[in-house]
Amino acid sequence: MPIYDYRCNDCGKTYDVFHKVREVEEDVLCPWCGSQRHTRLLSAPSFSMGSKPDAPPCATGGCCGGSCDFN
Repeated sequence: MPIYDYRCNDCGKTYDVFHKVREVEEDVLCPWCGSQRHTRLLSAPSFSMGSKPDAPPCATGGCCGGSCDFN
């Protein structure tokens, strides 16, 4: 199930929604105030292909360009 981030237009809180296969955006309710007025936020997916324990951490100037699993 895809996960989408939303911001409520009424109370300003952000929340995640696990969408079912045929769920439509109009069915989404804010868990804090119950409003149907929201904005879907653009978020980058996050995943890891494994760890690299011997790679230098970004704090020491290693791979801060995002080419390692530490960013």
